[in-house]
Amino acid sequence: VQLQESGGGSVQAGGSLRLSCAASFRTACMGWFRQAPGKEREGLAIILTQSGSTVYADSVKGRFTLSQDNAKNMLYLEMNSLKPEDTSMYYCAADQYGGRCYTRLATPTFDYSGQGTQVTVSS
Repeated sequence: VQLQESGGGSVQAGGSLRLSCAASFRTACMGWFRQAPGKEREGLAIILTQSGSTVYADSVKGRFTLSQDNAKNMLYLEMNSLKPEDTSMYYCAADQYGGRCYTRLATPTFDYSGQGTQVTVSS
């Protein structure tokens, strides 16, 4: 599956951004992770696409919202109350099957991922 992110940019602390991900086709599990230079990948949110069930990392729970448009094979990440520590490269990702989906927050080694989109939050 091919994944293309968009919507990154620069914003001040407390601001909002909406990331979009266009997928060539829908897979059973999709999500977002981020990785800053010199840091490990951090799983942010996952969705089981058939049921719409979502799970969030504690670091973004209540601030980020993952949603999907199955008709368009689109995935979105609405990010509110952004903090400087949210500065990172953000990646859309997918697993073909859903069996390991819930593990992807702790271990975001998805089968597929996009090229990423940069989010910079200034204080």
